Amino acid sequence: MKKVIWFTGLSGSGKTTLAKSLINFFNKQKFSSVLIDGDDVRSGLSSDLNFSEVSRSENIRRIAEVSKLLLKQLDYIIVSTISPTEDLRETAKKIIGHKFFTLIYLSTPLETCITRDPKGLYKKSEAGLIKDLTGIGSKFDPPKFYDFKIDTSDHTEIYSAALLANFIEMHQ
Repeated sequence: MKKVIWFTGLSGSGKTTLAKSLINFFNKQKFSSVLIDGDDVRSGLSSDLNFSEVSRSENIRRIAEVSKLLLKQLDYIIVSTISPTEDLRETAKKIIGHKFFTLIYLSTPLETCITRDPKGLYKKSEAGLIKDLTGIGSKFDPPKFYDFKIDTSDHTEIYSAALLANFIEMHQ
C-alpha cells in the first residue's frame, strides 16, 4: 500500500537519520521511495518563507501537496520535518488523505536534542542569532495521536531503525 510516512520531532531528535534508514530499508525491499527533508525544502521550494505561523503553515502545506503528488508515482514518501503543532500535522494529513498518512513521533527530550545539536541551531539560538527556534522560543506540541513513537535517546541508531522497520513491516 502506498504511504506517506511523516516524521515529527524537535531538531536533533533523529528524524532525518531514521528517515534515511527507512529509505535504505525500502530499497532492500524493492519499494520505490523518496525522502523530503524539511531543511532541503526550506532552502529551495520554501526559501521565500520565514518562521512565522503563517509561513510555517504554508511550508507544511507545500510539503503535503508535493507528497500527495509523489504518492501517485512512488510506493513510499518519507517526510522529515518538525511540523510543531497539531494543526499543522492535521493539515498535512487532510491534504494527503488519512488512509495514506502515517505519523512517526520522535519523542526525544529537548535536553538530548540540545546536546546533539547537529546543525548548531541551539547554539545559534542561545547566542541570539535565531529567534523562535522550535522547542526554545517557539512551541512544539507533542502529537496527541501518532502511529509510532520512539525516543531515540533510549536506543542506538541501529536499534531505533530496527524498531521502526519492524513497525513498518507489520503495517504494510
